Amino acid sequence: MKLNPRQDEAVKYISGPCLVLAGAGSGKTRVITNKIAYLVQECEYKAKNIAAVTFTNKAAREMRERVLQTLGKQDAKGLWVSTFHTLGLEIIKKEIKTLGYKTGFSLFDDQDTNQLLAELTEKEFERDKDLLNLLKNQISNWKNELILPERAIREAREPQKAQFAQLYARYQVQLRAYNALDFDDLIMIPTLLLAQFNEVRERWQSRFRYLLVDEYQDTNTSQYELVKLLVGERARFTVVGDDDQSIYSWRGAKPQNLVLLKKDFPGLRLIKLEQNYRSSGRILKAANILIANNPHEFEKQLFSELGYGDPLRVIATKDEEHEAERVVAEIISHKFMQRTSFKDYAILYRGNHQARVFEKALMSNRIPYKLSGGMSFFGRAEIKDMMAYLRFLVNQEDDNAFIRIVNTPKRDIGPVTLEKLGTLANEKHISLFEACFDTELPNRLHGRGMNALMGFARWVVELADRAIRGDTLEAVRDMVRESNYEAYLYESSTSAKAAEMRMKNVSELYRWISEMLSGDEDNPPMTLPEVVTKLTLRDMLERNEEEDEADAVQLLTLHASKGLEYPHVFMVGMEEGLLPHQTSIDEDNVEEERRLAYVGITRAQQTLTMTYAKSRRQFGEMITPELSRFVEELPQDDLAIEGKAPVKTQEQRMQDGQSKVAGLRAMLKR
Repeated sequence: MKLNPRQDEAVKYISGPCLVLAGAGSGKTRVITNKIAYLVQECEYKAKNIAAVTFTNKAAREMRERVLQTLGKQDAKGLWVSTFHTLGLEIIKKEIKTLGYKTGFSLFDDQDTNQLLAELTEKEFERDKDLLNLLKNQISNWKNELILPERAIREAREPQKAQFAQLYARYQVQLRAYNALDFDDLIMIPTLLLAQFNEVRERWQSRFRYLLVDEYQDTNTSQYELVKLLVGERARFTVVGDDDQSIYSWRGAKPQNLVLLKKDFPGLRLIKLEQNYRSSGRILKAANILIANNPHEFEKQLFSELGYGDPLRVIATKDEEHEAERVVAEIISHKFMQRTSFKDYAILYRGNHQARVFEKALMSNRIPYKLSGGMSFFGRAEIKDMMAYLRFLVNQEDDNAFIRIVNTPKRDIGPVTLEKLGTLANEKHISLFEACFDTELPNRLHGRGMNALMGFARWVVELADRAIRGDTLEAVRDMVRESNYEAYLYESSTSAKAAEMRMKNVSELYRWISEMLSGDEDNPPMTLPEVVTKLTLRDMLERNEEEDEADAVQLLTLHASKGLEYPHVFMVGMEEGLLPHQTSIDEDNVEEERRLAYVGITRAQQTLTMTYAKSRRQFGEMITPELSRFVEELPQDDLAIEGKAPVKTQEQRMQDGQSKVAGLRAMLKR
């Protein structure tokens, strides 16, 4: 498909900073991939000097595949396409000596961070989940704003902020002792590093001579600073974004970064992509009129050459059960009449809690569905615990696994013990497990903590020996039994039933290990290290299985729908309090909710149906919500509201008018 004039301009402008304002469905990925090809084929750039950065692994993978198709393997050699966090990780790995970390540092995921913060704040918070969440978000915000603990402590005014700043300092000391980084460090640390060390900055600026950034409206302060430091004064970059699709302020995203570019790079070229290749004209007209209610720094109007399309339907239902039944009935009849596939339909909602009734209705009608954002098998805490035990059993150098299991279940090995152990390991550049046997340790640790640590270390040595020399499967079973993990599940789960379900998952994992160790006629027996590698890979693949092409109705939140498209879309729960969300109404932040509605509308290619319930159960009581203001802001001529006579289009009204005039003329001629 040939590029349109605006796309072509965006591809060929390379002499300075460039902002491509790309409306929904306007072919921005084509612009990025074609621009990379243009830089290599026409402008004598080497692929290894080009970096393209986006926000999700899926988007990065798609971009890389499309560039490979255009350029071929040879010409694309060395090209860097990744997420921001992967780029940050690469910089950290390469500059590890400057940073003073030892190689083989651990990466903390969300659960690791939660666990560490819970342990560090045991006295202050007594495991109060709300306080822990507030603290975690505050630390994340500080890191996104490039604020280190010293500054956070200095600037804290109110008591809670001051307490959080002290805990942030404690958290960072602990991470450092573990030789570990969390998710936000992957951006903060490289950004501060590039800002402080000229030679490091120059090294990376000469490595990446041209930078492309996708979904630029989703960048936070640290990501924006990282981009600025990487492009330097040469400012050879293209950023692609859409201020109307900025829906992640709760994650620190700042749509103002689009405006900041104009200030920081006065020579910025602005190119707008307004032709949409996805949706019918009527859907785009509705989206344009809705989003015009938000203030804009950049004006744009999406248009389409795909025809005007069907009216947007609005259906009122009695309650949430009736809403789910109606949507499922609509899908069944539409699929039968139009001979479509189940995967052509998407049900979009504001909050995950809305999915349950739709799942129930789809199941009872035997309709296949895929729930995005559901918990994967390997994402469950008990499976992550068991995988950490297994990883550690086959590799005692795995500090991350050590940290996860050393006090799960509780073994009297607290944060102070682990901090001292981590500091020793760092000083001697050895693993945490090796530090347990270091002759220096008894000088730093004694009492209960030391005894518990030694007991744990001896148990692991014996268990690992049994796994290698004896019956491997027996050793794995002993690992689960001797760790008292089942008792721990019953103590820590919300109910006995929940503990039972979690133990069933552990048994399922054990069954897989048993099958892989013994092999069958198609698969030879595997060693325990091979089993662990295969299961870890399976975990990674499961996390990336979004591309599953099964014929199933898609259920997902409006946030998760960004970047996707479906022929037939149902936006459900179009009510005040749900969309816009009550919190946003209370905080006077309806603009972001309007952008969320805009994202939902522009997912639809052919038909869009909006539903709302006249009564809805909320926190155990029935409420009577009002229709969302966003439905009322849409062009009423283009809506087919159930129970109202269909609204005629301008064309139909003109035809009616012409036929009336013709009728009058005929009467006058008599």
